Amino acid sequence: MFDGYIVCGTPRTGSTLLCKLLESTKTAGTPHSFYRRQDVSEWAEEWKLPDRDTMSELDFNVAYLNAAIAAGKGGTGLFGLRLMRENLDELSAILDQIFPELPSDRARLEKAFGRIVYIHLSREDKLAQAVSLIKAEQTGLWHIAPDGTEIERAAPPKAPQYDFKRIRREVTELETYDAAWNIWFTEQGISPLRVGYERLAANPAATLLGICEALGVRAPDAGDVSPGVAKLSDDTSLDWMRRYLLDASV
Repeated sequence: MFDGYIVCGTPRTGSTLLCKLLESTKTAGTPHSFYRRQDVSEWAEEWKLPDRDTMSELDFNVAYLNAAIAAGKGGTGLFGLRLMRENLDELSAILDQIFPELPSDRARLEKAFGRIVYIHLSREDKLAQAVSLIKAEQTGLWHIAPDGTEIERAAPPKAPQYDFKRIRREVTELETYDAAWNIWFTEQGISPLRVGYERLAANPAATLLGICEALGVRAPDAGDVSPGVAKLSDDTSLDWMRRYLLDASV
């Protein structure tokens, strides 16, 4: 039996889709990015933690960890966490403060969260991933529901603009972060459960059932699995990819 799982991803790999699918099972926790630096204050407020200025850094980190574990379980027996590679080192430093002198990142994570399944969520098509990320950043629209309703918008609507150099930088950065996960898994002696965005997007029900089986929790009937988010890829995305490949070949 496992106590929890960590979805180890990079931006625009379908982590929101996967986390919503896992939450919908009612058996696999409520995974969120509890340790995304920009969101910590918001989570702390939602959990009604004391103002961090009124307590030591260690006391705040302990209180936050306990609240995150409760929230990540969502009333189930399984803890879920979504973690981007860029936030891993900071989380490890926080846990090192709480549980000092442990020998590795893995030891710290498993001291905090118990027996963990590490789910490596990656996207084979890094160009499509980079285009998706840049479009989201430019337009402010990050996720929509299957019916087209906006789920997450970070800025007022703005028309996207093709930028070859920016796409090239993002492709390189995403490749670097994905490679960094694989290096870390090797260093920590971890054999992750590997989930590809392409298969997740094409067959979310089958992907979810496989993960539930690995976690040892009851899975829903395939016919009851309903994705909570829809793809944002459109003609603009395809046009950018075509233009990028042409520009890169010059």
